[in-house]
Amino acid sequence: MNVLIVSAHPDSHSLTNSLRDVAAEQLRSDGHEVKISDLYAMGWKSAHDRDDFTGQSADEPLPLPFASMAAMNDRAFAPDILEEQDKVLWADALILAFPLWWGSMPAILKGWIDRVWTAGIGYQPDGARYGAGRMVGKRAMLMVMVGGVPSYYSARGVHGPLDDLLFPVNHGMLFYPGFDVLAPYVLYRAGRIDREYFLAAAHEVRGRMNRLFTDEPIPYRPQADDYTAVTFELTEEIAATAPPGFAAHIRSEQ
Repeated sequence: MNVLIVSAHPDSHSLTNSLRDVAAEQLRSDGHEVKISDLYAMGWKSAHDRDDFTGQSADEPLPLPFASMAAMNDRAFAPDILEEQDKVLWADALILAFPLWWGSMPAILKGWIDRVWTAGIGYQPDGARYGAGRMVGKRAMLMVMVGGVPSYYSARGVHGPLDDLLFPVNHGMLFYPGFDVLAPYVLYRAGRIDREYFLAAAHEVRGRMNRLFTDEPIPYRPQADDYTAVTFELTEEIAATAPPGFAAHIRSEQ
């Protein structure tokens, strides 16, 4: 199988990139093909703007979704976008490896999503999404380095549940275009790690890579099955028993 790992940390020797390399090594050992996009090493441009489209004049309006759809058929996007899109289409699984900064991913990685998830990749003209779309049949997973301890990110923790913080990424950026999204790998106390802790983390990462294509994904609710066709709300039957918050969008039973 083919795996694309996208990493976002400015230090090539960081914990993020070290565990990324552990993941890549294990995947290759298991017989998979691996490509790595190290965004900082690539000098990735994070701002999504007019330069991302070929043939756009400086004086015409730029409504981004419509410009993206107009450029879709001819793939009239900047070369760096096309290169990353080709990697995504090549991959059977996508791994995003990053430190948690201010409750989310680094801006450079968000910029990768903003620019690479064009019409025809991240969203479809026919509206296919959330269980449908171009990425159906592919898997995705986060590897997240967190500075705090687990209690900070618990249901009662000061930062709020980590699953809630990651919901916009897992659900809104990965499930939206059709990926089967796996539970994230999370390493806490990332800024206070010694050799023993790193070796334990590397062992966990190797295990997750062993199971990358066998672990069950998060059972997010497909839009076509569990939501109304006009307002895109949970059906009344489901809403009557669904838990509050983001958990309402996860099926409790398969």
